[in-house]
Amino acid sequence: MVTLYPALITEALKNVKYPGNGKDLVENGMVEDDIRIDGNKVSFSLIFDKPTDPFIRSVVRAAETAINTYVSPEVEVKGNIAVKTRKPVADKPATPLPGVKNIIGVASGKGGVGKSTVATNLAIALTARGHKVGLLDADIFGPSAPKMFGVEDEQLYMVNKDGRDWIEPIEKYGVKMLSIGFLVDKDKPVLWRGGMASNALKQLITDAWWGDLDYFIIDTPPGTSDIHLTLVQTLPITGVVVVTTPQEVALADARKGIAMFQGPAINVPVLGIVENMSWFTPATHPEERYYLFGNGGGVRLAEALNVPLLAQIPLVASIGEHVDRGEPTTLALATAEEMGGTDSGNAEAAAFARLAAKVVEAVDERNRTQAPTQVVQTH
Repeated sequence: MVTLYPALITEALKNVKYPGNGKDLVENGMVEDDIRIDGNKVSFSLIFDKPTDPFIRSVVRAAETAINTYVSPEVEVKGNIAVKTRKPVADKPATPLPGVKNIIGVASGKGGVGKSTVATNLAIALTARGHKVGLLDADIFGPSAPKMFGVEDEQLYMVNKDGRDWIEPIEKYGVKMLSIGFLVDKDKPVLWRGGMASNALKQLITDAWWGDLDYFIIDTPPGTSDIHLTLVQTLPITGVVVVTTPQEVALADARKGIAMFQGPAINVPVLGIVENMSWFTPATHPEERYYLFGNGGGVRLAEALNVPLLAQIPLVASIGEHVDRGEPTTLALATAEEMGGTDSGNAEAAAFARLAAKVVEAVDERNRTQAPTQVVQTH
């Protein structure tokens, strides 16, 4: 009698082809790692994808025959082969961010309208209202979130969760934040083709541990680009907030951006418009308003397109000064009550607080009245 050992049994089973695809049982991964030998008796399990597999009986008989033929006719294997069903692979989550309730894009038709300032202050204002918030700086070619949060020199680290390593977002002011700015030299331009930029953005979304969030804010690049297509093809965006100034040229570009999101190919709801730099108010004369870029352009655009006007943000020098120091204006409002919209004398901070309240209302209304947004399919 030949000496029996597991590898001998495995080699014999390589002579049995699975009729479904012509591969042998070992190559198919159908031989369970549970081969047991007791004298002449050999037992093990074969794994099939479905309990109704039509080839189960014939494959078991072929396996018995192969062992008696290629090992020894004295091996007691008949009736000792168990049949198991392979555990089904869990369905992939509908979104790479399963713990995120609402995904909000902050967009603009052109640069220079204060989109990133609005996104940053909105994220902090939502956090101060008690929400869990994340911010992704998706402006690949002009990342500004690290400076606005005062974390330009921070290093990214990996964290192990659920058996794999993830990028750990930087957390400051209660906001989890990531930016391409952490991965490139801040003093040099990013010279990437569209595909490289899109892949980098996907990595910040799918390879980062964002955890459970009520709101995931995405600061998108100005205009319309490959990055916007990457976002809608990767994430089911709940809705977008469009930032403009009262200037006619800014309004024209904002209209194009809104048309892109509302188009049938993308179909992402527009939550509303933010009119930034609505008027200038001198610090020494807070009751005065000077309309440097026109008056009410954002109001008229919202009415024309039948979307809400979420906020009018005044032009105040301290807004820029605060973000340059990494201390966004919204931090000036210290209490949750003030963050709910109470005017504490800080007009610009109170405006961002009211914006956060309006965004929460708009998202709730959108979720009540519209079906969840679907990821745009690539054709």
